[in-house]
Amino acid sequence: MPRTKKKNNKGGQHGAVQPFSDEDASIETLSHCSSFSDVTSVADDGEAGEDTAQEDFQYKLKGFIDSTVDKSAKTRQGALDGLKTAMATRILYEFISERRMTITDSIERCLKKGKGEEQRAAASLACLLCIQLGSGIESEEVFKTLKPIFKNILADGSANIQARQAVATSLGLCTLVAEDDIFDVQATMECFENLFTRSYAKADGTCPSINPQTSQLHVNALLSWTLLLTICSANQLKDIVHKHLSKLQRLLESDDVNMRIAAGETIALLFELARDIEPEFEFDGWDELCEKLNALATDCNKHRAKTDKRKQRSVFRDVLKAVEEGDFQTETIRFGTERMTIDSWVRKRTYDTFREFVGSGMNYHLQANEFIRDVFELGPPILVDSATMKAMKISRFERHLHNSAAFKARTKARSKFRDKRVDVGEF
Repeated sequence: MPRTKKKNNKGGQHGAVQPFSDEDASIETLSHCSSFSDVTSVADDGEAGEDTAQEDFQYKLKGFIDSTVDKSAKTRQGALDGLKTAMATRILYEFISERRMTITDSIERCLKKGKGEEQRAAASLACLLCIQLGSGIESEEVFKTLKPIFKNILADGSANIQARQAVATSLGLCTLVAEDDIFDVQATMECFENLFTRSYAKADGTCPSINPQTSQLHVNALLSWTLLLTICSANQLKDIVHKHLSKLQRLLESDDVNMRIAAGETIALLFELARDIEPEFEFDGWDELCEKLNALATDCNKHRAKTDKRKQRSVFRDVLKAVEEGDFQTETIRFGTERMTIDSWVRKRTYDTFREFVGSGMNYHLQANEFIRDVFELGPPILVDSATMKAMKISRFERHLHNSAAFKARTKARSKFRDKRVDVGEF
C-alpha cells in the first residue's frame, strides 16, 4: 500500500496573500505578522520538506539493500536489521514491490551462505517482506523462491540451531500469507510435526532428554503448526483432531514451561475449532485432560521457578475454561481511533504471530496495512487528520488521574483475596 502524504488543509484561507520580500520585511515586522504569513508558502515548504525526508529515507533503504551483499558479515547483518526495522514500522509497498526480487535474492544468499544471527535476521526479513506485499502473486513469487531453503534448514540437524528456530517461525507465517495450495500447507505442517512430536512424553510417562535450544525449536514448530490450523478445511481439522488431540497431552508433561504453555494453547485452539465444526463435540479423554490442565493451573511444585509457575498458572486457567466451558478471556486492542477485540484462540494465535515480527509497529500496521486489516476483518484503512487525533488525546494530567483511580480500584479488589497471614517462606 503506497504511503500517503500529509496534506495541509489550511492553504485555501490565505492563498492570495503575497509573501514578504527580504527587502520589505524588517525584524520587527516579521515578529508581529505571524497571522498574515503566506500559509500556501508554508504548506509548500512543508511538503517539500516531507518529500526530502522521504527521499533521504529511501536513499538509506537502497544503501541497506546494497549492503546485504557486502563481504563483511557484520555489514550484512546491520543491513538486514535496518531493513527489518523499516518494514516493521512503515508501509513501504511501492518501494518494496519494485525491488522485491532484489531483496529476495539477498535473503536467499544470506540464508544459504550466512551463519547464525545473519540467517536469523534474513528469515525474519522474509516474513516482513511478505507482510508488506500482502497475499497475492508478488508474495507467492517470493515464497516460492525461499520455501525450499527454509525446509532444508529446518530439516538439517547440523544447521545452526538459532537459524532453525527462526526458520520454524518464519516458514509458518510466510505459509499463512503466501501459500496458495492447501496441500502444500498440509506438507509444511507435516514438517513441523516431525519436529515437535519428538518432545512427546514416552509411553511410560518419562520425558525425552532435550536441551533448551532444541526444545525452543520444537516450541516454535508447534506454534507455527498451530497457526496453520487456522486456515485448514473442516475435513482436515477432523483428521487432525482425531490424530493429534490425545497425543498433544504428552507435551503437557514437558520440563520446558514454554512447551507446556504452547501445548495448552494449541489444545484450547483445537477444541475451539472442533466445536465450530461440531457444537456438540466430545473428546474421549476429556476427564483425564481436564485433570492435567487443572493440575497445571494450580501447580505449586517447589522445583519449578516462581516466575514459570505464575506464568503457567495464568495461561492454564484460561485453557481450562476453554476446554470445560468453551470460554475465552476477551482482550481489546486500541490503535488510533479504532479498537479490535481478540475474542478467540484463533485470533489470539494470529495476532501474537504478527506482533512477534512487527513488534511495536503492530498498531501502525493495524491502522494502515491493508493486508493485516483484511486478516482481522477491519475493513479499509481509516484516514484521520492530525487535528482530530490531537483533539482525541487526553492530557497527561487526565491520564495520571485515570491511572491512579484504576490502581486504587485494583488494589482494593486484590486486597479482598490476599492472604493476610505472615509469610514464613518456603523450606
